[in-house]
Amino acid sequence: MAEGATRAAGKNGVFAPFEWLIAFRYLRARRREGFISVIAGFSFVGIMLGVATLIIVLSVMNGFRKELLDKIVGVNGHVFVGAIDKPLTDFAELSASFEKIPGVVLALPLVEGQALASSQAAAAGVLVRGVREIDLRRIPAISTNIKMGTLDGFDQSAGVVIGKRLAEQLYIRPGDSITLTAPRGPQTPFGTAPRVKTYPVTAVYEIGMSEFDSAFVYMPIEESQAYFNRNGDVSAIELFLTNPDRVDETKALIQKSTERPIYLTDWRQRNKTFFGVLEVERNVMFLILTLIVLVAALNIVSGLIMLVKDKSADIAILRTMGATRGAILRIFLITGAAIGTVGTLAGFGLGLLVALNIERLRAFVSALTQTNLFPAEFYFLSHLPADVDAQEVVTVVAMALLLSLLATLYPAWRAARLDPVEALRYE
Repeated sequence: MAEGATRAAGKNGVFAPFEWLIAFRYLRARRREGFISVIAGFSFVGIMLGVATLIIVLSVMNGFRKELLDKIVGVNGHVFVGAIDKPLTDFAELSASFEKIPGVVLALPLVEGQALASSQAAAAGVLVRGVREIDLRRIPAISTNIKMGTLDGFDQSAGVVIGKRLAEQLYIRPGDSITLTAPRGPQTPFGTAPRVKTYPVTAVYEIGMSEFDSAFVYMPIEESQAYFNRNGDVSAIELFLTNPDRVDETKALIQKSTERPIYLTDWRQRNKTFFGVLEVERNVMFLILTLIVLVAALNIVSGLIMLVKDKSADIAILRTMGATRGAILRIFLITGAAIGTVGTLAGFGLGLLVALNIERLRAFVSALTQTNLFPAEFYFLSHLPADVDAQEVVTVVAMALLLSLLATLYPAWRAARLDPVEALRYE
């Protein structure tokens, strides 16, 4: 029977039906082989948890990067144009010409400076940004997240727009006043005096990133030029691009678009350390969590070796009935690969389920334990993000399947090399 089935394998495909039958019977261990089935069960659970953990962690790391990139770059821009030989007094003309460049969505001239914001209740350091109302409305991170007040008449209001966390820290709301103190003010016989001026709060925004919601104050550009003693010029022109990852191509076009000397920096240079740390953490986590899958694969090796030893008499009988060494090899390949494949697919499903509902799970655990598992002031985000990358998921699944297959090769080879005479000598 075995000999005929082995010959039929060439006609029916790589694996003969009897090989599948025997392999799955070995997976359903009997009572005296219970320890082997326990090892197989642990191997299955290990691979499932390893694959699921890899998918969840990589998705959360990707979510962090995407959310932080959208918020940091969405507020600060992608390319920054600065002057070299003379101040940027022609910022309006330059901004209009930059916006004609393919890939540039918005050219934002701004005046930027540090100040101390204070109210009757508290004080905090802030970054004041002078912008035009038309440009402020074109920044989605601000214009679509106004929680109180309005941007209408921003240029003529001589007021400021602040973040929600700053408003809560200073205990103010739209209609209240905020006092800004800058270190460089008018010149006096005794030196430079600080500039102190009070502005009404016209609107409050909430981006969802605590660093920005507590630090940025937006002011009309003419008012900011007067406040920071600028003679009709701006600090820089920020450019927002359709694709931040193609910044090098756009920078080359920007240099060609104007004859005046300018210097350019981009979001990668300004946030190199921050995003570099995220990338290092992501790679290290991938390597560490891969060890879980590797350990589970090694469990497959130990389980199959014990199975081969336990089934040595069965293997010898199959060989004497005409089964080839290739057939024995394929039987144990199917046995080990089945554990790895089913574990990988189960981990794939579990990982996607958790990754796509990670914020709901966080909220549930927080409510259950009465603790805040994701404080926004520490992580800069108001929720736990996750972004499932299809390419990474495929890589994780393929790696787990490959490790599972490799883990079966040695035990299957040992089974195929078993000598029937030696196996039956003491039976």
